Amino acid sequence: MLNIGETVTLEPINNVDGEKYRCRVVEKKGDKLYIDYPINEQTGRTVFLIDGTQLRASFVGKDNTVYLFETAVLGRYKQTIPMIILTYPGKDGLVRIQRRQYVRIDTAIDVAVHPINKEFNPFVTVTSDISAGGALLILPNNSKVKPGLHIHTWFVLPLLSGEYGYLKLTSKVIRIVPGENGERDKASLELIEVKENERQLLIKFCFERQLLSRKKGLPSS
Repeated sequence: MLNIGETVTLEPINNVDGEKYRCRVVEKKGDKLYIDYPINEQTGRTVFLIDGTQLRASFVGKDNTVYLFETAVLGRYKQTIPMIILTYPGKDGLVRIQRRQYVRIDTAIDVAVHPINKEFNPFVTVTSDISAGGALLILPNNSKVKPGLHIHTWFVLPLLSGEYGYLKLTSKVIRIVPGENGERDKASLELIEVKENERQLLIKFCFERQLLSRKKGLPSS
């Protein structure tokens, strides 16, 4: 799946600055990857990674699909060129993401919803699912939220580190999904005007949830 010579993008697990490092796979042995020294995409400088550094890695497969996996620095190895050794989970540990399409995760997280121009009363609800590009919200009864409306949404993202990510985003209501069998209506949202660091936090959250679902043997969307 991941071949020698392919380019891999690395990001720190707690990537508050949106840093990305580019490297190349030099060798692969079992559950270990040997890469050349990564280059910071923003500065163009070589990155020094200490042993134990936790990273999120991604690469584009031959099927034009992005694959993600978690990794950690095991050490350094000197041969013809200096290399860094990373853990590699193998094919079964890769998370597959269609390009230009964000992974949708079925999960309930807290969201506070406020109008921009007093079109409805503010309310607190939970998501039915979320991705780095949008979300599906459960609406209160007799909601006045309508398609085409722009709203303020505050998302609370519980991360595996035990910390919480807080995002205040402008969202556009794409459509209202009628509830069935007594369920409440849902609003399909598109997240707009999202900054890169905010998008990365959403991608990180969805990636962590997908890994948790895989470990528990639950299906992911």
